[in-house]
Amino acid sequence: MILFPAIDLKDGECVRLVHGLMDQATVFNDNPAAQARAFEDAGFEYIHLVDLNGAFEGRPVNAGAVESILAEISIPAQLGGGIRDLATIETWLEKGIRRVIIGTAAVKNPDLVIEACAKFPGRIAVGLDAKGGRVATEGWADVSDLTVLDMARRFEDAGVAAIIYTDIDRDGALEGLNIDATVSLADQISIPVIASGGLSSIDDLKKLIVANCSGIEGAISGRALYDGRLDPAEALKLIRGLA
Repeated sequence: MILFPAIDLKDGECVRLVHGLMDQATVFNDNPAAQARAFEDAGFEYIHLVDLNGAFEGRPVNAGAVESILAEISIPAQLGGGIRDLATIETWLEKGIRRVIIGTAAVKNPDLVIEACAKFPGRIAVGLDAKGGRVATEGWADVSDLTVLDMARRFEDAGVAAIIYTDIDRDGALEGLNIDATVSLADQISIPVIASGGLSSIDDLKKLIVANCSGIEGAISGRALYDGRLDPAEALKLIRGLA
């Protein structure tokens, strides 16, 4: 299992939102590259990046911050937010992003996912963000009629590397991962699932491990790492089976 520390970028700074609301942003570090380096130094092996402005505007906005992070770290990073076409995907992969996350475009233009997976095998993930069980798009501003499972099944044979499943109602609120929904999704599809939204403590990771679901690739943690509720050394020791 991989524990991904999250760096959410808004106006060039490292922030966390509550329930995806841009007006409820807390700045945790005004130097995202330094934050990424700190995560690598703490022992994390993969970083999760989100261009929040880009998610709302439909185009990369925090490119400078992302590039500064890539220049600072040696571990892989995955990136989502405002990635809506093949050219943008290719640009980020060429710049050093290991895995690109397609969110809104996966819902509105599923053919893009299929084309990208064919062109860049193993390097395309799909971000499915749920509000009340329905997929939300455009930086979570719009909620569709599609369920997460319906969307995930559309890409079963496309070669998607992972589904990043976020429960928006829990994101940034430290209410705990929606483990039941995450495990249910992972059990019903063949694509690996990454849990996201609400991870609040080491207990969430323990519950995820106890669930013993082979389809879960890992979990993303943001606010819990920044405010000290989740100790990196303890968490990494746990998921590596040393505790």
